[in-house]
Amino acid sequence: MPLSPRRAAAVMLLPLLLPLAACTDAGGDAARAAAADLAEALSAHSLDDVGLTEPDAAAAFAQQVEPLSDYDVEVVADELERDGSEAAVPLHWTWTIEGREWTYDTTARLVEREQEWVVDWSPSTFLPELAPDERIEIRREHGPRADVVDAAGEPIVTMRPVGRYGLDKANTPAEEVGASAERIAAAVGIDPVAFRAAAEGAGPEAFVEALVVREGEEQAHVSPDFAGIPGALRVPDQIPLAPTRTFARELLGYVGEATAEVVEASDGAVRPGDQVGLAGLLAAHDATLRGTPTIHIDAVDPDAARRSIATFEGEPAEPLALTLDRALQTDAERILSGLGGADSPDSAIVAIRPSTGEILAAANGQGNGGANAATAGQYAPGSTFKLVTALALLRAGVAPDDVLSCPASVTVDGYTFHNYDDYPAGATGDISFRSAIANSCNTALIGARDRIDADALAAAAESLGLGAEIDLGYPAFLGQVPEPTGETEWAADLIGQGRVLASPLAMATVAASIQAGHTVVPHLIAERVGEAAPAQPLTADEAAALQDLMRAVVAEGSAPFLQAIPGEPVGAKTGTAEYGEPDDAGAYPTHSWMVGTHGDLAVAVFVETGVSGAETAGPLLQALLERG
Repeated sequence: MPLSPRRAAAVMLLPLLLPLAACTDAGGDAARAAAADLAEALSAHSLDDVGLTEPDAAAAFAQQVEPLSDYDVEVVADELERDGSEAAVPLHWTWTIEGREWTYDTTARLVEREQEWVVDWSPSTFLPELAPDERIEIRREHGPRADVVDAAGEPIVTMRPVGRYGLDKANTPAEEVGASAERIAAAVGIDPVAFRAAAEGAGPEAFVEALVVREGEEQAHVSPDFAGIPGALRVPDQIPLAPTRTFARELLGYVGEATAEVVEASDGAVRPGDQVGLAGLLAAHDATLRGTPTIHIDAVDPDAARRSIATFEGEPAEPLALTLDRALQTDAERILSGLGGADSPDSAIVAIRPSTGEILAAANGQGNGGANAATAGQYAPGSTFKLVTALALLRAGVAPDDVLSCPASVTVDGYTFHNYDDYPAGATGDISFRSAIANSCNTALIGARDRIDADALAAAAESLGLGAEIDLGYPAFLGQVPEPTGETEWAADLIGQGRVLASPLAMATVAASIQAGHTVVPHLIAERVGEAAPAQPLTADEAAALQDLMRAVVAEGSAPFLQAIPGEPVGAKTGTAEYGEPDDAGAYPTHSWMVGTHGDLAVAVFVETGVSGAETAGPLLQALLERG
């Protein structure tokens, strides 16, 4: 039988150190060749092309080795000892069992018949003391899956009780299976046609699962009619779950039975039926959270008596510690739920502790459709990006009290830019740089475009943590500030449009860097803290000037509603960004943004489609800061 490349590559034959007489003996050469052929065939889990004294031995070996057929083996033939028409060949076996090495030695007996050397096969040639009627059985014993824990060390994802609702075919008359399946499907709210087909196609003793429901949520998902359906059964179980159905689900992901794709990509570490992380952090850190199973290799006789051949101890699972503050995450999700349910626009809130870079909340709205907009979304940041432009201008020598011109509009390369519709008339004309940021004057910053260049803008973004390419151990997009393709795009970049993009995480990082006084690298995994290395680090004086500009947004600009927040001064920046296609009146839909700082907290709020930053995102930021 032809060998696959990996099987063939594993085959070796050690030098056969024979007496001189044997070395000059043609029969010895033939015996060595037979030993080499045997080692090569066994390395491919087969005796099909090996000469055997008993032809049926090939089929018997195939049956006994089948449980190990998915594992690589290297069989090496050692020094052959010949005695006339018989020879003994020591075989050294090395199996690779899910990353563990299993080695042992056996001996093969060769005999010469009609000038041909053949193998006198015995099951003990495969495994020491293996009897002809014994079969090999592999058992994988998984330890408990480790928890995902929060900043306080309390479990977030842990084993929680559920009910598995379905059809018990063993206790359902055959003629009622189809009807019962349809009634069960209706009772739990799933497709009755698909569930009936699954039930009718399952074995006669099968439990056909329809729905898994958290304990305590049955009334919301299971009709009282379920209990009266013939064959209906609830099986209690425990599975890894977060505190609630919605808690950080886009970030955390979920655990379920391994798909064919996961099994194939695991290189043998995951087997069909294993429970693995299938999305988010639970998938990215699955190996840590799952550990490795203890593997038992047993010989089992016809009476089911079992004896151990080998045992490989597994590695225990290790918890994944996150920086999330459970109460803050819960409050952020509650605040976003006020936008509406599944039909609401995409939305997110990200909160960072500036002093440490810890992500305290990464909440996604119910309208996101499972997408992780909070840390991985890519959106035009609008006027919140003016904080980056402000840093570039500060470095170019523009002071907060310097005067800039804020006309109603400005034309760049044939394209006319305007301020937002409700821009205060009293903040037009010649105004201070501070007032331009506080009131979010587009035209003032575009008018100052010749004082900086694209490299200065990109450097300012990097200094504030935006645009960094760092593997943070979770899905994250920290923004981009690409080289503009022309004057119009350059002007748009300065006000957070053009091709500038950011995630809520990226804008929260900008606010955190300003509040901390240095470039912040946000981290969610407690033991994985990145280091920033901007080409031009943020200085204390620059940070102080930016903090002053953010406080001016609250004191005299577009966010006066935050003045009543108690405690330390609040800094903020509103943002609105046009996107998509215009309506019949020529108006574009707009992203609504807001970033804020308050003590050791930096927050970014994003709503994909809203009126403005202050009107749509502002109340959400206010609600989070007022929570105390």
